[in-house]
Amino acid sequence: MGELVERLELGLPDGSVVVDPDVTAAYRRDMAGFCEAGEPAVVVFPETVEQVQHVLRTATELRVPVVPQGARTGLSGAANAVDGCVVLSMVRMNRILELDPVNRIAVVEPGVVNAELSRAAAESGLAYPPDPSSWESCTIGGNIGTGAGGLCCVKYGVTAEYVLGLDVVLADGRLLSTGRRTAKGVAGYDLTRLLVGSEGTLGVVVRAVLALRPAPAPQLALAAEFPSADTAGAAVCEVMAQGLTPSLMELMDATTVRAVNELGRMGLPESTRALLLVAFDGPDQVAELERTAGICRAAGATEVVPAEDRAESELLLEARRLALPALDRLGTTMIDDVAVPRSRLAVMLNGVEAIAERHGLTIGVVSHAGDGNTHPIVIFDASDEDQAARAQRSFDEIMALGLELGGTITGEHGVGLLKRDWLARELGPVGLELQRQLKAVFDPLGILNPGKMV
Repeated sequence: MGELVERLELGLPDGSVVVDPDVTAAYRRDMAGFCEAGEPAVVVFPETVEQVQHVLRTATELRVPVVPQGARTGLSGAANAVDGCVVLSMVRMNRILELDPVNRIAVVEPGVVNAELSRAAAESGLAYPPDPSSWESCTIGGNIGTGAGGLCCVKYGVTAEYVLGLDVVLADGRLLSTGRRTAKGVAGYDLTRLLVGSEGTLGVVVRAVLALRPAPAPQLALAAEFPSADTAGAAVCEVMAQGLTPSLMELMDATTVRAVNELGRMGLPESTRALLLVAFDGPDQVAELERTAGICRAAGATEVVPAEDRAESELLLEARRLALPALDRLGTTMIDDVAVPRSRLAVMLNGVEAIAERHGLTIGVVSHAGDGNTHPIVIFDASDEDQAARAQRSFDEIMALGLELGGTITGEHGVGLLKRDWLARELGPVGLELQRQLKAVFDPLGILNPGKMV
């Protein structure tokens, strides 16, 4: 370790190499539960591309594992340390290098916080659409590493659709540039897409070229109460079948509705078994909202409340923002991230309810209904070994259900440690072997974020 620290300090500024165990302990893990975390040998805070290259060259020469980290808001254990590793924290590389309103791109370092980029883009009348729930603290590098999504994905898509090009430091310290700055470009294999969602297992992102969009109008929303997941699911399907394009479409199950009611005193009736929130931000948003209200009533909604202005919309959407805090109050939470076809959304919610009953646990589901991405949240007492074991079994059953319904084990949180075994089930042996071969091409010594994904 002495040699490792000495070598790292030769190419990094004073204060950028930290070995104090009281400090390094804070960089052991992200926000995922049920994931092991090791003890890092050192935490480094580079500020330039060249310094990142120095760290990777040193790690390669000494055969030391490297775990890249951003803000550690992830929920899959992808940023968890392994014993004796170098934790490579990218938070000091946090500059917006360029914001070009003509070409509608931003060039940023990986430590830029998502909300900071959004605010900077807004000053030029533009928007960076991907908006994870942790957007006020999560970093662009972490978003790229996990392929993050957010509430607006139903209309605007996920992170991968906005990454045009990347500068990436490889395991041996070489600098790879991928992609383009142009609106179109199909030269060669798409290494940019390959790197998005790779969780730091193939290289370390040090710069990103991101697409921006014209800023949308403030959205108008409605809330619809349903007597069952089936009626709510039918409304979701009909909205999409009729060609409407909401900017947001969120669904909360009965457990979540009760928790939100208790925390926010929303006044929702106990008969509400599902709450659907839909918003539009296009030029015909009033007409679209009226059509959606009619669809909800026809599907069986017991109450539909359209907002008349932005202020009322914000009040309605407050229920969605309260969902996670409301469920957190009930105990330790394990957040799953299973996406299914929209047409199977109600089946997924009913299946999760059955799993909760079978294991005697509380499980609330918050869904990005427009893209079928469900977040079942298993609630349990972490000090109770039996409950913890039942929580883990229910978590596994939920992922199995998602695959059975033609879905995927993760829509936006990534694989990390939490779902590594399940990734093998989803990909199959041929797909898994090819992914491992790709890993070996980029990282032949296996030092980059070892044990994650494949």
